Amino acid sequence: MKTKEMIIGPFAEFFSQHLSDSSANNPVIVERVQQFKLLGITMSRDMNWQTHIDAIITKASSRLYFLKILKKSGLNLHQLRHFYLSVIRPILEYCSAIWHHGLTKAQAESLEAIQRRALRINDSSTVGMPYEVALSLTQFASLHDRREHLNKKFFSSITLPSSCISSLLPSLSDFSITSRLRTASLVPPTRNPH
Repeated sequence: MKTKEMIIGPFAEFFSQHLSDSSANNPVIVERVQQFKLLGITMSRDMNWQTHIDAIITKASSRLYFLKILKKSGLNLHQLRHFYLSVIRPILEYCSAIWHHGLTKAQAESLEAIQRRALRINDSSTVGMPYEVALSLTQFASLHDRREHLNKKFFSSITLPSSCISSLLPSLSDFSITSRLRTASLVPPTRNPH
C-alpha cells in the first residue's frame, strides 16, 4: 500500500526539510508530495490554486472546441447554450466552495475568459462587446457571482440540523446578546491554535 503525505501551510518548507522519515520501521511507503489530486481537486501545499485552475481551463478549453464544432454543424443558439450550461460550466464550478475564496484576481479572470469565449462562440453578436454587456445581453451571470451564490447556498445548507456535518459546527451565539454588540456575529469565530 502506498500513502502520500503533504504538509500544508506557511511552514511546510521548514517541516519538509526537518521532519525525519518515519517509514524505516513502517511497511507503509510514505511519499511526500508538493501537490496531489483528491476527488478531482488539485491541492498544493502552499494552498495556491494555480495548478487546479490550469487543469480546469485545459479541460474546459477542450470542450469549447466541441462547442465550435456544434455551431458549425448548425445547432441553434438554444442548443449551444444548453451544451455550455451542461457540459462546460460545471467544469468551471466543480467544488468551488473549496477553492473560490483562495483565487487571485488573475485566476478568477482566467476562468471568466473561458465563459467570455463561450459567449462569443454561442452568439457572434457579442464579439467586441465588453464582457459585462455580453453577460447582460445573454442573461448569464459572471462565474464569480455564481460561485458566490453557490457558496452561500452550500454554507447555509450545512447549518441546517438535517445536515450530516451540522453537529461539527460551533453552536450559534445568543442573538439577545449579539444584537447589542457593535460587531455581532451569530457564529463565534474559530480560535487560532497558535
